[in-house]
Order: sequence, then structure tokens, then C-alpha cells
Amino acid sequence: MWTLQSWSAAAEDNGVAHKGPYKILYIMSYHSPWRWTDGQLEGFKEGMADASVEYQVFQMDTKRNSTADAKDKKGQEARALIKSWQPDLVYTTDDDAQEYVTAHYVNTALPFVFSGVNKNPKNYNFVGSKNIAGVLEQEHFVQTINLLRQIAPGVKRIAAVFDSDAMWEPVMARMREYVTQIPEVEIVAWDRFQTFSEYQRKIKEYPGQTDAIALIGIFNFKDAQGKNVPYQDVLHWTAENSTLPDCSFWIDRVHYGTLAAVTVSEREQGLAAGRLAQAILVEGQSPSSLPMRPTVKGHAVVSLARANKLGIKIKSGVLLSAEVIKKFDWDQ
Repeated sequence: MWTLQSWSAAAEDNGVAHKGPYKILYIMSYHSPWRWTDGQLEGFKEGMADASVEYQVFQMDTKRNSTADAKDKKGQEARALIKSWQPDLVYTTDDDAQEYVTAHYVNTALPFVFSGVNKNPKNYNFVGSKNIAGVLEQEHFVQTINLLRQIAPGVKRIAAVFDSDAMWEPVMARMREYVTQIPEVEIVAWDRFQTFSEYQRKIKEYPGQTDAIALIGIFNFKDAQGKNVPYQDVLHWTAENSTLPDCSFWIDRVHYGTLAAVTVSEREQGLAAGRLAQAILVEGQSPSSLPMRPTVKGHAVVSLARANKLGIKIKSGVLLSAEVIKKFDWDQ
């Protein structure tokens, strides 16, 4: 049983002094090393400022273990670790950790802080919960398409690509809503693929049907043995075989050959989450008093290597206003 008095064992107003470092368990939906998950933790630590913290990390690794049974098993392991280690706070990132871990602790005494969550927190019964606070992940769709059109002005028709994971449904809903804000642009295909071979075939069919591709869900394409093809391999193949400009919402995609993105910053997600945790543990604020909202700062990134491969000359003004990736990750 967790005994955080007024949510903080260091709340001076209550006369309670915290003994030793705070114990924070970081449960990531995915794996490390990876820019997205590691960057969130780095930002979180920054947000905790000078507080003394002992961290433990648990990787659910659901990009590679993507079946419901595998996710459930990892969730059970994470919950067992919570019981044995007795953290002062649990930091959970991305949606799988919410479904298989955090949702089991709604309105309990143990405080949770999340980040990188795409779904509405109401889906997990987080809204109004006394012990849960967090940061939503909402993609910079309009800004990304505007950046893509600065690079390739002829883009009007876009095909949006997803794997079968349910996590993409709220992303699709926001894209449908926000595309109406972009004059002359329409999403002409909402394609979901089960297998890598289906994806490969469609990529080669897109020229003539669409002007660009939004590469969104690319983690769960199955190979001939039914295993997930690593997303890095998907993007490498795409950069070598697709003749159309493309975009996404995350910086790691650009490192692996996607042309452009206004990215959701993993550091900003973690930083905001760390500040929430600091408010709960150090300042004694109740999680339910802290707003659940997205980070708003986007970061423009372009792949000069991909532009060169596509024969696109990017204007100097665009290059000066964005982070420029000069080489494909596999050529580093």
C-alpha cells in the first residue's frame, strides 16, 4: 500500500520530510535504445529538476511483441514489478502502457504520470481520477503538410498509410478533421496493411494515384513468417523504392529516409511529464488538479538525402528554418 501523504512525502506545509531519493518506475510501451522512448525519459529527468530520484526502467517492447497476449504478459510483468519495488510514482509512456498497466490503478493511492498518449484519456477512465496526470501526444498535421508542400509544391493528393494497430484510430480522426484546414489538399486514400508485401505492392502503385504519402503506422507489417518487419527496414525499403515525396510526424522517421516532418518532440513530452511529477512529489499537488493537455511545440525536420534521391531541390529558406538530416541513418 502506498502512503504518499497529500501526494508528496516532501510537502513542507504538512511537515513531512521525504527520506532518501524518490523511487520512480519508468514503464515504456516500446523499447530502448530508441530516440522516442529515451528522449522522453531525458526530458522527464530535466522536468524533475534537482529532486533526488532513483529510477528503474521496464520495457514492454510492444512494437516487436505486438499481439494482445504478448502485451498482456508484459503488462502483468510490469504490475508485478510495481508491487515488488513499491515506487513513489510511475511514469508510463505511449498507449500500450496505459491500457495494460496504468488503467489497472485508476483512483488508487499510487500516482501515475503519462506522456505520448494518442487516445482520449477518457478511454482509460483517467479523466477525473485522483491519482493520474499526464501529457497527450497530438501530431502537428497541418504544419507537416504545409512543410511538405513548401518542399514539393505540387502535392495536392495524399495517401495515408497505417498498420493494423488500433492506436492509429484517433490519429486518423484528427487528420480527417484537420485536413479541411489545408486548401487544395485532400487525403485520397486511407490504407491499412497487414503485411509488408501488401505495403510494398501498394507503394509501387501509388504514382499516378496520389502526389505524396503520409507514412504514419508502419510498425506492425508482417513478413512471410508472421513476424513484424522492423520499421527501420520498412523505411529503408521505401526510400530505395518509392518515387513519391512523403511525410510523417516523428524525427526518427526522417533519419530513416522520410522526406519531411514537423515532429512531436519527445523531449517536450517528457519535460512536461517530469514537471507534473515534480509538482506531485515535491510540491504536494494532487494529480487530479493538473491538466491533461498536449505539448504544442513542433520541430521542422527535412531529409536532404531523400530530397536529393527524389531529385527535389529544397529552397534555402526551408533549409534554414528546419533541422536538416544530410545522410540516411544507414549511411552514417
